[in-house]
Amino acid sequence: MKKENDLNGVFAELLPEIGRAVSEAGYHTPSPIQEQSIPSLLKGRDMIGCAQTGTGKTAAFSLPILHYLTLGKKRPVPGKPLVLILAPTRELAAQIGDSIAKYGKHTKTTHTVIFGGVGQNPQVKAVRRGVHVLVATPGRLIDLMNQGLINLSAVEIFVLDEADRMLDMGFIHDIKKVIAKLPKKRQSLFYSATMEHKVVELARTLVHNPAYVTIAPENPAVERIIQKILFVDKKHKDELVVNLLSNKKLDRVIVFTQMKHVANKVVRKLEGAGITAAAIHGNKSQTARTNALADFKAGRVRALVATDIAARGIDVDGISHVINYDMPVEPETYVHRIGRTARAGADGDAISLCCASERDYLRAIERLIRTTIPVDLKHTLHCEKSMNATGADAKPGPKVRQPNHKIQVGADGRAKQHRGGGKRPSHFRSRRRSGNH
Repeated sequence: MKKENDLNGVFAELLPEIGRAVSEAGYHTPSPIQEQSIPSLLKGRDMIGCAQTGTGKTAAFSLPILHYLTLGKKRPVPGKPLVLILAPTRELAAQIGDSIAKYGKHTKTTHTVIFGGVGQNPQVKAVRRGVHVLVATPGRLIDLMNQGLINLSAVEIFVLDEADRMLDMGFIHDIKKVIAKLPKKRQSLFYSATMEHKVVELARTLVHNPAYVTIAPENPAVERIIQKILFVDKKHKDELVVNLLSNKKLDRVIVFTQMKHVANKVVRKLEGAGITAAAIHGNKSQTARTNALADFKAGRVRALVATDIAARGIDVDGISHVINYDMPVEPETYVHRIGRTARAGADGDAISLCCASERDYLRAIERLIRTTIPVDLKHTLHCEKSMNATGADAKPGPKVRQPNHKIQVGADGRAKQHRGGGKRPSHFRSRRRSGNH
């Protein structure tokens, strides 16, 4: 058994008070991203890191920040943080704040977390007292800056976390407003799970002569997860998810839905069957979201029903199963979802409920992961029609049934009815839906 101060690798380079907190948290050997990032960050280098949640990324930047602040011994100035960490969601911001508190508990470093969805007064009071580290979501930060309550002129370290999700959520203009208020001379850290062109373009505006760290999962998540497809008629999905969760082996489960109202409906169905469940999505108050996550972590709730954006950044150990109540529209989202149940080298199970109108989504997922996901043919609600759906039946939206009139496609590629005119059938419209956060 390791002693408290028995730290390996770059952890041994940290100040004793920080190393002590790391040991007390049960960590002795750094993860790959920590081993590769911390030396450069301790030297004051800018950083571009490509890594997903669950790799130890938060500690990779939190520990050097705490080391720097503890060495500097600067007093916090009201309304002028020394470090700004920008995160896309309330949940991720709160978790970063928890990490700062955990690793900095033996230092005199102060921090606060600000985000929307709750009253601003407690957050304003904390900022006015002065904090070394400010963790923020873009909307609330801009709001308090506009009110003259936060000044970024003293920021010495800036962290932009999950930049790809920031762009997906439409925060690019807010990010640019924040960057414009930062001092030119600063240390900048940029993290993203992907490095698409738009992400790289943003990174180049932030960093100077950066160190680069790219961390791929030790094993692709899909290879460590037992995946299964259950074909089902759409109207029987509620019954099927209740049947699945009646098995006590599914003891800590995330259920993914596309829409917020569907998440609420699933919670009602589960609770009606005596299964503890809670929903987490953008329409929930911050208090409700925080309580739901706390209950899930503590085991008071077996099923956390979530939309994709609300779930981003939630890092909970010991998730036994992921259930895709709705198949994701984007195939990459499938990989992100099921990866929640295979953290830190653990195995996990992913069960996807697929109805006829989602069949093409499944085909796109299988092309992406280059494998055919095994099908459970033995469950009592198996639907052959869903499994074999093709063409218009395999796409979302109501189906057009006109036995007496042909649908013709014109030269412009649009569907036209032979008689009666009318609107384009809905299955020809875009598949994207709003309100899925």
